Amino acid sequence: MTRRHPCPDWPRAGAVESPLIMGILNATPDSFSDGGRFNSVDRAVEAAAAMLEAGADMIDVGGESTRPGAEPISPEEELERVIPVIEALATRFDCPLSVDTSTPAVITRAVEAGACLVNDVRALTRPGALEAAAASGASVCVMHMRGEPGDMAGRTDYADVVDEVVAYLAGRIDALTQAGIPADRILVDPGFGFAKTSEQNFDLLRRLQALACLDAPVLVGMSRKRMVGEATGRPVEERAIGSAAAALLAVERGATVLRVHDVAATRDALAVWQAMRRAG
Repeated sequence: MTRRHPCPDWPRAGAVESPLIMGILNATPDSFSDGGRFNSVDRAVEAAAAMLEAGADMIDVGGESTRPGAEPISPEEELERVIPVIEALATRFDCPLSVDTSTPAVITRAVEAGACLVNDVRALTRPGALEAAAASGASVCVMHMRGEPGDMAGRTDYADVVDEVVAYLAGRIDALTQAGIPADRILVDPGFGFAKTSEQNFDLLRRLQALACLDAPVLVGMSRKRMVGEATGRPVEERAIGSAAAALLAVERGATVLRVHDVAATRDALAVWQAMRRAG
């Protein structure tokens, strides 16, 4: 029998001493970094155990790749990938679980299976998604993106990327609260790598404190992404150090949840930062 572990009390943006680390678990064959590695329940459980041992605070399970150029999959296929994994994790581990999905049926079933957070790159804009999330009682994270993964690379014409991200997320927060989702259960994600050039991504990182006006916890996901690769010249599998550096810069600018592949590297970077703060 599965059980739902409650989400933590989300730390508010701008006053974070212990940011939360969210380990990425892609139950997909085609994700940009680890596609195909965890697309069986046993492999997924092993991967989650390793991330929790390394210091992850929660696990984010996704069944649909949202890499640039990715094609959508059917709700049935996504359910087949995601639900058995969430059920297995909920029975084996005493940790909060997140589901990375935009699909109403997956939202409903995943929360029933044990997820406490709905993490949606499409910000609950698919028909029925907002209603499903509100009915589920789960916390939600809404992300900024233009278009769809298949066409977002060509939709980077911003007058000011930070201003537009903030305005979009403010609108989504309003829509969520009007749908009955309490404000203290809403997180925001600026969407690094989604319909943004590397220069825009780094401008967004530099000015991340602008999101504080939203009065919502800020979740960031830069782990192993192209922006890190272009800055370091490293291939995907060698971006752990660059990703940890990016995560630390985000924390210094108000991020409260770090969605990462390399949990140990991120935890070590945070430990050094926290030791410095304690010394002061």
